[in-house]
Amino acid sequence: MTGSDMEDEMGDDVSSGNGADHTSQVEKLFGSDLCEKFEIFSYRNAAAVLAQGFPEHLSNIVRALNDFTITEEMIRTPGGNKGPVAKYVDSLFAQSAGWQEARITADLHVKLLHAKKKDHVLDEYTKEGFLDGHRIDFLNGRVALDLEWNSKDQTYDRDLYAFSAFYEAGAIDVGVLLTRGSSLDTDFFRGLGHVLKKDGTEGSEEVYKKFGASTTWMGKLLYRLDAGRNGGCPVLAIGITPKCVV
Repeated sequence: MTGSDMEDEMGDDVSSGNGADHTSQVEKLFGSDLCEKFEIFSYRNAAAVLAQGFPEHLSNIVRALNDFTITEEMIRTPGGNKGPVAKYVDSLFAQSAGWQEARITADLHVKLLHAKKKDHVLDEYTKEGFLDGHRIDFLNGRVALDLEWNSKDQTYDRDLYAFSAFYEAGAIDVGVLLTRGSSLDTDFFRGLGHVLKKDGTEGSEEVYKKFGASTTWMGKLLYRLDAGRNGGCPVLAIGITPKCVV
């Protein structure tokens, strides 16, 4: 099953990015080489927000993308709690460079004022835990970055809701989501043969069976971005392609 076949099979809940910003924004920012190496989509002017507001963060991201290389062995190795690809991305966005996992919590202080007397408070209260539990893999200042390599596609809803919660709370200005590109499809994974056991020997299960159409890949993410599930938060979606694999 190719990426296109995956889209056909899944019907209306995939997209090729019809709601994204014009491709010229991305091409101008990342250049032709990176645009060939990755599938990159900008929503709500995310590329421009990064370029104009966070040039140092952008340089860090571009440097990481230029260096980004995963091996077939990493893909074939079982993930467990955190697989080789996730650990590798951890090394690219290290705490020493300012990136760290973050969780947001917030209380809501509510005031009811008299309609004609602004200083007259009719009632006020605090709703504790108004925001709580939303996590982001990598936060650096006001830039957030998440990785989704091979989870159930509903995980995107959690990620985008977290971006939206951080954004609405004034904690971030832009989110970046690194995920599996549509070109890393079943045909590609079939060519990798069988998964590897923990001892490095070949197992019996074929690799492609672990990367189904209902897992996290670009078509599923773009569908959600087109539907506005990121709220008002600008989001840059970056898809890993076979050109990243050695």
